[in-house]
Amino acid sequence: MIRLLSTDFDGTLIDHNSIPPVTPALFEALKTLRARGVLWAINTGRVLWHIEAGIQEFGFPFPPDFVLTSEREVFTRDETGKWVDFGDWNQRCAQDHDWLFSQASPLLQDIHERFDREKWAHFEYDGKRMVGIVTETEGQMDSVCKFLERERVRVPGFNFMRNTIYLRFCHEAYSKGTALGELARLTGIKREEIFAAGDHYNDLPMLDGRFAQWVACPRNSCDAVKRMVKNAGGHIASGVASVGIVEALQTFGALAADSADA
Repeated sequence: MIRLLSTDFDGTLIDHNSIPPVTPALFEALKTLRARGVLWAINTGRVLWHIEAGIQEFGFPFPPDFVLTSEREVFTRDETGKWVDFGDWNQRCAQDHDWLFSQASPLLQDIHERFDREKWAHFEYDGKRMVGIVTETEGQMDSVCKFLERERVRVPGFNFMRNTIYLRFCHEAYSKGTALGELARLTGIKREEIFAAGDHYNDLPMLDGRFAQWVACPRNSCDAVKRMVKNAGGHIASGVASVGIVEALQTFGALAADSADA
């Protein structure tokens, strides 16, 4: 029986090119599952305020039980409904990233020098710290990723997460997958009871079968995600975004009338 959903947001639940962006069938599915005690986590590259805005913008009937933000942080809601750290994961994550960036200064300088000459490369900063790159096309981002794959070995633990034209530098120990693993540990929910769905490169760490037995992706997913889901024995939906997620939940039997007793 599925007890926890871990879903990406943009591209997985939200189709920004459709009207409506979210099928009403997903809202009904979430209501059905919540009534059965199934918990829901949005596992996203968005930061906390941005996912809060998205939940409101797209008319979700209720907020998730958990949000896993920036592809690594874990939040739960307190008794007032405010989002708070769940355990000490976020503190450890921040400390490890501070250490990583302190070690990666020469590498980050070389990355900046390599792409500063490109008019299509735009650097993202958190204060004075360069934390990512945005390009104008996915082909340009492909070239950035090739460079980073070759150079990141200079700093143990240095990694990056990519979603379309957006890329964030990160510690390899923290990802959507390991954040989901920590959430499972904190809630006591087993891998065999977890459903995970995503559509792009930064979703790969939670779709390989290590943290969730039931994995899926919508039709609009990138080829790497489709390969990962197929190799993990998951479901590649024929529907786009939320339509495909409802399809996957139905395929896995999560919405069957007797699934609560399974």
